[in-house]
Amino acid sequence: MAVVAIYSVKGGVGKTTLAANLAWCSATISCRHTLLWDLDAAGGAGFLLGIDPREKRKAESVFARDKEPEKLVRKTSYPRLDLLPADESIRELDNQLVQLGKRKRLAKLASTLSKDYERIILDCPPVLNEVSAQVMRAADLVIVPLPPSPLSARAFELVAEEVAAHASPHPPILPVLSMLDMRRRLHREARDENPNWPAIPLASAVEQCAVRRMPVGAFAPRSPGARAFQHLWTAIERKLASRKG
Repeated sequence: MAVVAIYSVKGGVGKTTLAANLAWCSATISCRHTLLWDLDAAGGAGFLLGIDPREKRKAESVFARDKEPEKLVRKTSYPRLDLLPADESIRELDNQLVQLGKRKRLAKLASTLSKDYERIILDCPPVLNEVSAQVMRAADLVIVPLPPSPLSARAFELVAEEVAAHASPHPPILPVLSMLDMRRRLHREARDENPNWPAIPLASAVEQCAVRRMPVGAFAPRSPGARAFQHLWTAIERKLASRKG
């Protein structure tokens, strides 16, 4: 089992789209039993997979000591892909983790879930607090979506500092240029400065994910966006394999 965290210190960078599409790639391309765990109060991961919460559940129903997280998992319409959803009450998760006093509570829950899943994808909130610290302790790999701009390198440094501060040894970090539009000069410059970073294009098919509430590979498998997610997932699997080796 491996835990892959999709994390950014900034919202609006395509983080949830990345998480949902990579989870789909894991389940469909790699044929791995995959759990997409939504830790973001916005609940966007479930929305992109066509799932609406049937009832409101508090964050502590997942993180409390006496609860079994697998009982809250929802099936999706895609084989081998399940969702552990979030709702607005997860905004209180940081305080609860502090009160619990368990520095590796999230890692322990992920370990419990590993009996059913080969890959756990975390859609993380854009925060710097106890939640992000627990994510870093649980993750085997951290994916960092970055907008193509001169500030991309600085944003990446902030994440690297957060990872190093809370996990030892810290998991590898893979930066990804998100919403890349090569028609724009700043985007081209960011690409030129970081030619080895994977990139997800700003493409109409990717934008349609939110309209269709489906991963792009499910409705436009030959589109540039779908191919970009597939290539990124292949790179992720290679990193995980090399780490274990």
